This record gives sequence, C-alpha cells and structure tokens, in this order.
Amino acid sequence: MMARVTDETADRAPATGLTELLARRFLTTDEARPEKVARWHARGRRTARENIADLVDPGSFVEYGRFITAAQEQRRPLADLVVEAPADGIVGGTATIGGRPCAVLSYDYLVMAGTQGMRGHRKSDRLIELVGRMGLPTVFFTEGGGGRPGDTDLPIVSALDVGSFALWGELEGVVPRVAVVSGRCFAGNAVLAGCADLRIATPDANLGMAGPAMIAGGGLGQFAADEIGPAEEQAANGVIDILVEDEEEAVAVVRRLLAYLEGPAGSGEAEDPTALRTMLPANDREAFDVRPVVEALADAGSVTWLRAAWAPELVTAFARIEGIALGVVANQSAHLAGALTADASAKAADFLELCERWGLPVVSLVDTPGFMVGPEAERTGLVRHASRMVNAGARLRVPLVGVVLRRGYGLGAQAMLGGSTHRPLLTVAWPDAHLGPMGLEGAVRLAMARELAELPEDEREATVARHTAELRTHASALNAARVFEIDDVIDPAETRAVVAATLRAATLRAAGASGVVPR
Repeated sequence: MMARVTDETADRAPATGLTELLARRFLTTDEARPEKVARWHARGRRTARENIADLVDPGSFVEYGRFITAAQEQRRPLADLVVEAPADGIVGGTATIGGRPCAVLSYDYLVMAGTQGMRGHRKSDRLIELVGRMGLPTVFFTEGGGGRPGDTDLPIVSALDVGSFALWGELEGVVPRVAVVSGRCFAGNAVLAGCADLRIATPDANLGMAGPAMIAGGGLGQFAADEIGPAEEQAANGVIDILVEDEEEAVAVVRRLLAYLEGPAGSGEAEDPTALRTMLPANDREAFDVRPVVEALADAGSVTWLRAAWAPELVTAFARIEGIALGVVANQSAHLAGALTADASAKAADFLELCERWGLPVVSLVDTPGFMVGPEAERTGLVRHASRMVNAGARLRVPLVGVVLRRGYGLGAQAMLGGSTHRPLLTVAWPDAHLGPMGLEGAVRLAMARELAELPEDEREATVARHTAELRTHASALNAARVFEIDDVIDPAETRAVVAATLRAATLRAAGASGVVPR
C-alpha cells in the first residue's frame, strides 16, 4: 500500500532534498568562487562556464557529472573538495549551437590547474562515448596541465587504462571535433587538442606533450611554461590551425566553423565577378597573392583561413560560393613561386582528408610550377609527403572542382587535381593559363640538351627563348582543351557560377531519389 502523504509531509520532504540540491548546484557555479573568478578576469581570461555559455544557445546546455569531486577524500575533507574541486575540473554536456545539436567539454583551470582527475576521466569517457553514439559535433576547451598525480581514492598503478584518448581518437571521421586552446595545455590535455580535427588557439597558449615538471623529471632541463610550445611557434609548424586574439574570438570562430556543416545558406553575395579578370599580373612569371582571388570567388565574409602561418606556399580555407560551404586549396606564388614542398604537400593532404571527413566539397585553384625538387627538398621527406597528397586527392569522395589559374605543371598540378585533370568533376582553366608535364623552359632545356650543347655558347639562350615561346603556344589552355585534357576554358568572371552549378549538380545526384541533401 502507498503511504498516506499529508499536506505537511508533502511540503517538507521534497523541500529538504531540493534545498540540498540547489545548494550543491550553486557550489558548482562561478558565483560560488568570486575571488578566484575575479583574479582570472584580471588576467583577461574567461572561465570554463563563461566560454560554454557564450558558445551554446541560451538554455540548451544539459550538463553531465556536475556533482563529482576529485578522488582525494583520503587526503582532504569532502567539504573542501565540494567547494574547491567542483565537477572535478571538467564541465561537459550536450547543447545546441545555432540550433544544431552538439557536445561541449571544457577543463576548468581554476580547479587544480585543469588537470585530469580520475573521476574527471570517467566523465570524459562517458561523454565522448555518447558523442559517438549520438553523432554530435564536439567542441573541447582543453586548457590544463595533464594527468593529476594526487588522486588517492581509487586503486591506481599506472592509469594507462583510461579510455578518453582512445575514445576521442576513435571519433576521427565519425563526428567533427574542434579544440580550443588558451593558456597552458600540456600532456594529456594537449593530446586531446592534437587529436581534434581543428585547433583554435589564443596568443597566450602553450601547447606541448609535457609541461615543465615532466621535462625536469626526465632530466631534460629546467624550462618555464612560456618556453614550451608557444602559440606563435605552434602556428608556424602547423599544430595550430587558427590563431585568434582571445577566447571571445575563439568562440566566434567555432560557431563559424560549425556553420559550414549546415549545408547551403542562401545565394550568398560577392564582389563584382568581372574583377577576377584583372587580378592576375600580365607577366606570368610575376608573383601575386592568391588570397584576394579566393575572397573574390567566395561569398562576402565567408572565408576562414586555416594554418596560414605554416607552409605559406599553399593556402587552405573554408568558404562559401553561392551559399555552398566548401574547402579551398590554392597555390600561393608569393612564396616559393607556389611550388609544392614537403610541408605544403602535408598541409594539402591534411586539408583534403579534413574536407572528406566533414563532407565538404573542394575547389582547387592551381598555379604551380610543380613539386619542389633538388637534394635539399628530398631531405625533407618530399617523396613521402607528396605521395600522401596524391593519395588524399585520389581518395576524395566529396566533389572536387579544379580551376587552373595560370600555371599547371607536372605532378604538382596533377596532385592539386586529385591525380589527373580528369579526376575532378570539372577541370577548367582561365584563358592565359598554361599546362605542361613540367616547366616550359625546363622542358626545352631537357628536350634539346644535345642540340644546345652543340650550339655556340652565345646562341644557346636565344634558342631556348625561341623554343620556349613556341612551346607556350602548344601548352596554352585552349590547346589543352582542344585535345580534351581539360573540360573547358572559361572567362574568370564565370568561375563562381560554374563552380556553384557543378557542386549543385553533384549534391542533387548524391541526394538521390529521396531528395535529402547529405551533410
């Protein structure tokens, strides 16, 4: 039989538990630690909860594990841990961002320097596993000092059975993952950042596989935290994808990145497309900055540059063209004439693989003399990285459109086009472009090596110049189109429309009879 509930017990029983619940919930908020928060704000920083609140849609955050505490009850009073170690230093749950379901996790640096506690690991294990089951794009604020050695309540020897790293790594290609790094991010925290698809960092970030204590403990010397993996260095070597001014901008960039996953967004406004006709220099040996070309092709304000400081001879970006979200890869002649170095090849391969995982079509803007060659280039592992780029392009299942802007020479041009001019869904060239198996002057010198050796020295260069000019005519885009090595030669002003029409056709074909556009 059910117990009789009187008015008195109905008022009293729930209130006791509810009062305790609300009190404990309050202790997990920033309002419960005003002095710590004030000191953090004085450093120009935002708390974990403030970053999450700024990122997600208001009222959408469903938190997991807010009441767990650090596993240190054998060392410290439980009451202290409830107050000083809320959520065991990691806040996480599900939410929406711009109306799209997602997951978000953040280490809390105000709790034991954002270190990874054993109960915190159980929470991250749980959330990461749910991310895979629910198919949620995930944002992870990873600031923190790595594994925490002071947890005593659990039977631990090595803690090498922690699941978070494997579970997080397992999500590659399953859901989009974005990491935000600010302040100190070392050891396990850095690995979580490194495993993400993209890393956004603030200028004060330090990102490294070990912090000062671990380095010193290994007998490798004494270093300040600021000396280990500073943001500027990690941007230059490609670890950091986007460097931002502060956490506020980081959150804005995360929102923009996730918006690319939402499919077409209107028609998109752009500059006057006829401007593209005059954006390349008349002298095709003159370097130019390709980024304004990308911005002129894209919808206004839609471009997000990735890894701008690493391998600048190649640029990569997300953008929209007529509302269609896509990736752009382009040779940058302002650096090394746009030749593909080992780093540029790795950058391209990484980017193509990212677009494949995220389901974004790719537009490749080609203006390259080919792969960088010579003994010094080979010492960088060029063969391995160049071949990986070819593999990544050839394995693309997302639509690829190639546009030869000016020079498309050799295997480098083929790599920019997925391995062949016939690999993209459409390969077009601008009117003054040239295509060839190698640089034109080099081809003349190679083909005529015997004849040139037999000529008087004062006649050789004039002969090379004359034959190079003849070869230029043969290598013109129109001649390549005549023998159907490329699909078309177009007015640069038509590029936006041609790219968009091709991608729309590909999207409709992929949607099939259902009419559902895949993301």
